Amino acid sequence: MAIKVVKNLVSQEKYSLKCPNPMVPEYITIHNTANDASAKNEISYMKNNTSSTSYHFAVDDIQVIQGLPLNRNAWHTGDGTNGTGNRKSIGVEICYSKSGGAKYYAAEKLAIKFVAQLLKERGWGIDRVRKHQDWSGKYCPHRILDEGRWDEVKAAIAAELSKIGGESSTSSGSGTTYTVKKGDTLSGIAKAEGVSVANLQKWNNIKDPNKITVGQKLKLKGSSSSSSTKTSNKKTSYPLPSGIIKVTSPMTKGSNVRQVQNALAALYFYPDKGAKNNGIDGVYGPKTANAVKRFQSVNGLTADGVYGPKTKAKIESLLK
Repeated sequence: MAIKVVKNLVSQEKYSLKCPNPMVPEYITIHNTANDASAKNEISYMKNNTSSTSYHFAVDDIQVIQGLPLNRNAWHTGDGTNGTGNRKSIGVEICYSKSGGAKYYAAEKLAIKFVAQLLKERGWGIDRVRKHQDWSGKYCPHRILDEGRWDEVKAAIAAELSKIGGESSTSSGSGTTYTVKKGDTLSGIAKAEGVSVANLQKWNNIKDPNKITVGQKLKLKGSSSSSSTKTSNKKTSYPLPSGIIKVTSPMTKGSNVRQVQNALAALYFYPDKGAKNNGIDGVYGPKTANAVKRFQSVNGLTADGVYGPKTKAKIESLLK
């Protein structure tokens, strides 16, 4: 069933401030709000204040509210008056981001489904999805980045898009190639895919970085190792331990905990790219409990951060 969008559009008298330019969108940019307001309050505040900052949608745990028409630009990515993010992307704000908790994760889940819906409506693939940080370097979506879950969120959008019959992507969903779209630049692709411009030129025999063409397929050789790691994680996460594991003092340690962490990593809930071995350390501390809590919240379980029989069963069902 399609997600209903409630429209509460800014008045045309405020177009010159909030959305002055006609737009044919080419991307979707995801943000985390800096507060704990509902979607209704987010859009109301955006419409009525005197700041130029604007965005197209706010998503909370209950609904999606639209504040700007999709044929007008929004000032939401910080990449300048003529920046691609500001001039060619649809801004989606996920609410309740400051404090997190069950309401936030429910909002994120709805946002994932909604972004997939937007992609399908336009015949786009997951390669059209960007985070705010990609355009201007700002640390946003801050909660998703804090939890090291951007790849997880993007994978969840891709999975939802596939579920509703959307177009498959040859971008970072496969991790091997990227198909150049209108408006792409080599530097922008490199930044979004986490590779260098020099490597993209070398891997694809590109002499002039300013000369790429729409429809051209670029090799992303640097992504192959991460794809094999994800496959390996799924194969090595069995058997999952029985019983209950939770945060204790002293903290629970051992191979049982490592199995849980590997399983969560395979489902994109546990990677910590800044830590040794992606943070898989065999210690059931607050980080692991938080990953379990997020998994439970997204999958309709009691979000208590305690690994038990129901959580085990759900993980196993998703890893099959």
